[in-house]
Amino acid sequence: MAHFLLGALLAILPWCFAEYRYHSNEQLNKLLSDVHSRCPTVTRIYSIGDSVEGRSLSVIEFSLHPGKHELLKPEFKYVANMHGNEAIGRELLLRLAEYLCDMFNQRDPAVQKLINITRIHLLPSMNPDGFEKALHYHGKDKWTVGRNNAHDVDLNRAFPDLDSLLYLFERRGIPLNSHLLDYMSESSELEPEVRAVGRWILLIPFVLSANLHEGDLVANYPFDLSRDGSDQEYSGTSDDSVFKYLALAYSTRHASMSSPRRQPCPMTHENFSIYGGITNGANWYSFRGGMQDFNYLASNCFEVTLELGCEKMPAESTLGKLWLDNKEALLNFMWQVHIGIKGVVLDARTGKPLASVKIAVQNITDSRNPVPIKHNVITAMNGDYWRLLTPGVYNVTAVVDGYWPGHKVVKVTNPHLVEAVRLNFALTPIDRSYFIGDESSVVINHPVDDDDDDDEDADDSVDEVIPLENDGVEANEANRYFVLNDNGALNEIGQYLI
Repeated sequence: MAHFLLGALLAILPWCFAEYRYHSNEQLNKLLSDVHSRCPTVTRIYSIGDSVEGRSLSVIEFSLHPGKHELLKPEFKYVANMHGNEAIGRELLLRLAEYLCDMFNQRDPAVQKLINITRIHLLPSMNPDGFEKALHYHGKDKWTVGRNNAHDVDLNRAFPDLDSLLYLFERRGIPLNSHLLDYMSESSELEPEVRAVGRWILLIPFVLSANLHEGDLVANYPFDLSRDGSDQEYSGTSDDSVFKYLALAYSTRHASMSSPRRQPCPMTHENFSIYGGITNGANWYSFRGGMQDFNYLASNCFEVTLELGCEKMPAESTLGKLWLDNKEALLNFMWQVHIGIKGVVLDARTGKPLASVKIAVQNITDSRNPVPIKHNVITAMNGDYWRLLTPGVYNVTAVVDGYWPGHKVVKVTNPHLVEAVRLNFALTPIDRSYFIGDESSVVINHPVDDDDDDDEDADDSVDEVIPLENDGVEANEANRYFVLNDNGALNEIGQYLI
């Protein structure tokens, strides 16, 4: 018993007495290198691009096989310091990187399991140029300095506006609801940081993400742009219940975010605690060009925005408490990447994986009132997919050109610290012999994959680790449209040239 208590104390002490301060950009990169040197087998440092002033946008990855997308292992990311003068998240991600490494080395069961079954990416600073300015003026009552990038652009207003495109489709009854970059027609300049992060979002099949900010204490979920054009209007996604579930997964594990005893922030006076510490973005205040909406409408990734404190860049003496306030919430939110269902879609005849298969979902928990979720995810290059869902019963359909659709029913319960329900599909190629005349004629045979078992039809011989060239740059063929020309411009119909 004494040995157990001593071990627990040694695990806690570093986080109570570690030096908490704002790290310069040089110190940030050194800290990431130090973490990698302590955990070389489960970490990798890579850059997704450079800022306006040439500073690297450095990411540290945690995975059992760093640098590889592994079959059925979901991809998770945290992004911080998008606004340079909002540095709490930056420091929290640095501390989180140290914590994951140290706990993995100490064989903490929960951390080891999380790293074993998840690929985690941490981007501590999306706006290092802005942070450089903010750090210089820190404590000088100039709290807005450094918010924007070196071009004086707010990066959280600079992503392609896919919300307006979705709302146009909704008004016209056009059933397009996801992966909308293919349908953009305007041309716009993209900031280097937006270009880098946007390409990263689309070239790795991320499942879940959070964007760390400050200025209030609330978990904010899409959409950020109101449907009716007003300054404030609740504008939920088709996955509104999922996003509330995700936001609450953070707020309720935070030390005070959901507490009814917490006082509103003095600058906003919003009492979010009455809603559990969460809010719909547009219902708070509406804006276009935000990153969380871009994630949802351009890729498979669900992202929320976490406001982690009333004060921007508070005194360094508060950083230790902020870590303790957020640690459990940061860890719990990462586990949410394992809710819902996941699986592999294969060709029933060849056993080869099928990319870009649409996974459509209908909530049939109330069998008398089935509700389609009008937002599809698609399979990655090696046929795997992940679909975040709240507890309930769902009808799931896998659809791709040239194959008969597959249909299955699944019950989702989302037990804590457990991987998503496995739901595989083996799709049968369409044979012209099934038709009378041409393919527009009446179908006389229609094989359907309607087995309700989770994975009896799965080809479990598929390799568990499938190395993808260029760190998974081709992980999702349907995401090929976010490549940029030399000027960083968005070309017609959302096509980019690298």
